[in-house]
Amino acid sequence: MKFAIRHIEAFLAVATHGNFSTASRHLNIAQPALSQAVKDLENELGVRLFDRTTRRVELTAAGHEFRGYTSKIVEDLDHAVQNMRDLAARRRGRIRIAAPPLLSAVILPSAIAAFHNEFPGISIELIDIGTEQIVDNVRTGMADCGIGTFSPNEEGIERTLLMRDNLMLFCMKEHELAQQPTIKWSDLRDMPLIALTRQSGIRLLADVAMESIGMPLKPAFEVSLITTALAFVEARIGVSVLPTYALAAAKSDGIITRPLVEPTMTRDIALIHASGRSASPAVVSLLGILRSYTQRLNPAPQT
Repeated sequence: MKFAIRHIEAFLAVATHGNFSTASRHLNIAQPALSQAVKDLENELGVRLFDRTTRRVELTAAGHEFRGYTSKIVEDLDHAVQNMRDLAARRRGRIRIAAPPLLSAVILPSAIAAFHNEFPGISIELIDIGTEQIVDNVRTGMADCGIGTFSPNEEGIERTLLMRDNLMLFCMKEHELAQQPTIKWSDLRDMPLIALTRQSGIRLLADVAMESIGMPLKPAFEVSLITTALAFVEARIGVSVLPTYALAAAKSDGIITRPLVEPTMTRDIALIHASGRSASPAVVSLLGILRSYTQRLNPAPQT
């Protein structure tokens, strides 16, 4: 027989109460079952744990030593069980989330604040890194989850959609294109275009759109960051093609957006976690808050 936690609980109850009847009532089990559990434990250990008389039950020397070991085991187990219950109830824990810099700036501060209001015992660690690093961080466990736009060919991750985002034209209110409710990609011909570098997934989509109409993209300037592209637009150097949520990072209210059509280029912003690992209850709770705050980044139509 391999003894189980019930044998240890039976032993500790008798050791605490010094009486089989009281111990059985405490554990809410029949006294014969309790006596058998203690007897089975003694047989498995090969030592007597109690000296029994008609009036009292006392620990033997071996029983005293065994009680010292098992009390700590049961205490640690109770602590572990309570910790798991706390995690399941979102009373404690930690989430490490990886996100690109712009999403980290325009979504996560408000979302994290809302999450902390609801779950103050759970801490969040933000890792703001490039999109190409987010997947590796999630796969290796350095991050519990990540948000961003990811290639459908990425393996080892599972996705949950937060928001579907379109590429938009960004220009100043007085620009000639601002007078049109929608902009065709062909309307960008001869426009000074501020484009992101070819390392960006946004640039890849813009290249695909332009090639689909037989007009290769020839930017006037290439920059690495969305915030830099916005600054160029604000300086009236040109126009830019950026995701909808970039408007939240614009410093000037003179920038407006217009939908780009023929073709419409769409991206999915998703939360990812590693395949084969269940998302923790805390991450599941964070997901709902992130989806709410992400969807607020779709601005109302501008005039």
